[in-house]
Amino acid sequence: MMKHLAKRITETSKKSFGMYGRAAAVTDCDLIHMELGRPHADTPDHIKQATIDAIRAGKVHYSDLAGVVPLREALQAKLARQNGLDVPLDRIIVTNGLTHGSFAAIMAFVDPGDEAILLEPFYPQHIGKIELAGGTVVTAPLDAVNNFRIDPALIEARITARTKMIVLINPCNPTGRVYTREELQGLADLAIRHDLLVLSDEVYEDILFDGARHTSIASLPGMAERTVSLFAFTKSYAMDGWRIGYMVAPDWAVGALLKITANDVTHVNTFIQDGALAAVTGDPAVLAGLIAEDKMKRDIVVSRLNQMPGVTCAWPEGTIYAFPDIAATGMASQVLAERLLEETGVVVEAGSFYGPAGEGHLRICFGSLSVEQITEAMDRLQRFFGGLS
Repeated sequence: MMKHLAKRITETSKKSFGMYGRAAAVTDCDLIHMELGRPHADTPDHIKQATIDAIRAGKVHYSDLAGVVPLREALQAKLARQNGLDVPLDRIIVTNGLTHGSFAAIMAFVDPGDEAILLEPFYPQHIGKIELAGGTVVTAPLDAVNNFRIDPALIEARITARTKMIVLINPCNPTGRVYTREELQGLADLAIRHDLLVLSDEVYEDILFDGARHTSIASLPGMAERTVSLFAFTKSYAMDGWRIGYMVAPDWAVGALLKITANDVTHVNTFIQDGALAAVTGDPAVLAGLIAEDKMKRDIVVSRLNQMPGVTCAWPEGTIYAFPDIAATGMASQVLAERLLEETGVVVEAGSFYGPAGEGHLRICFGSLSVEQITEAMDRLQRFFGGLS
């Protein structure tokens, strides 16, 4: 029956689940999963209660296509306060998580034959969306020698007459970088000079360490009209299973985006939007506590990794990931990740999963486990790398 499948399925690359897929086949080992980018914390109680209250109040029917007005008003205030984006209400669209927002944007703007640039190491999930739209993925390496900085020259070399957009992730999964305003300005200058769109994935905007500051690229001069900014409650508020996010788009693009979202989901689940409203308007101390926990876990993981033979790890400026350099072991990252799974039961992702520029690294999620689990995982890794030396 394969002949009945659409070409967008049969002629695009198969999605790989990396080490998560390999670990799923292991049943005789006590695995510690550090490959999954999910929060460990439970969703805060006030968010749950607001959603329960909404259900009991009968908020169970169809609602606004772009999202309920009270939530969008709260997001409008947050965007002005935190992101430097002063936008009218009709430029904010609530989505089923950031993944839904990025899918809608790519489907709305990428035609067959168009090229979209991913900065490498890249987030693999964006590849499938671009290919489903008929576009071609082009990768441009970040400056690995300088801690994966944005180097405009490396990106400009990949731009052609067919380039439609650049996909940015800031703070960056998998490297943990938080790009400086200067780096973002270099990328903005490229977008303006070549008349490109920027799809800006900012899901980790709140998870910042050591004084790092997040800048939304749409806030830079000339970028609001060519940027779709994507946000979510997923990581900041431990709401990954809720599937709720939002996007900010130029006024000329809103109708196109709503044409996609209205046809694939109609609108986001009505009552969970009350939970999102409680999150964005709630006591900021709740969010601060969640981030402080992430920082504590980061400090444990990175300090321990830097004590292991053959491993060096830069301190992530944001996100919930460490991206240690394991090139000194002499092993390819995929080989090493598989050995760690088989010999220690610690599941981490190979850096090569994020493109050739990620080779020589592993991605380790410190946000998905308890402190006790992290300590056990680091003990296992310490014994493994100590044994190699």
